[in-house]
Amino acid sequence: MDWMKTVGAIAPTVATALGGPLAGAAVAALGKALGMDNPTQDKIASAITSGTLTPEQVSAIKLAELDFQKHESEMGFKYSELTFKDRDSARTMFTQTRSKTPEMLSWLIIGLGFGAEIYVLFNGIPHTVSDIVAGRILGTLDASIVTVVSFWLGSSHGSKVKDEQGLGGK
Repeated sequence: MDWMKTVGAIAPTVATALGGPLAGAAVAALGKALGMDNPTQDKIASAITSGTLTPEQVSAIKLAELDFQKHESEMGFKYSELTFKDRDSARTMFTQTRSKTPEMLSWLIIGLGFGAEIYVLFNGIPHTVSDIVAGRILGTLDASIVTVVSFWLGSSHGSKVKDEQGLGGK
């Protein structure tokens, strides 16, 4: 059972917020609806996939959805647009200022990422570095490369969301 689909069916705005920069607020709202003291996505997923949701919890999730919709209306934005708008404003700033910083940072991140991957591929992880630390470093560099590529080329998820909202250039 995909718990995100379940949340999306009950509270689509909350589910959208879970996938964006306000995921913490969505986790807090769902945790409160489920009666959790220290909610995490894992705890929420476990509660939803266990099949033990009570009607009161489902109602509380629906109330959280109404609160999120009200917040969107009051703030004048949609949770689904936040990531797109953030990236779009960074690109707009770049085109207006023609700053070399984004380009230099991008090349630095890509160079470090691929350099580290190639080093580990041919030489292995240095004995003085813990496997866990090396994994975290490589994972962070991989995520950074994805962010750089998404900045310059966009993302398939972002393109899908733009198209669904009529923001794409079709």
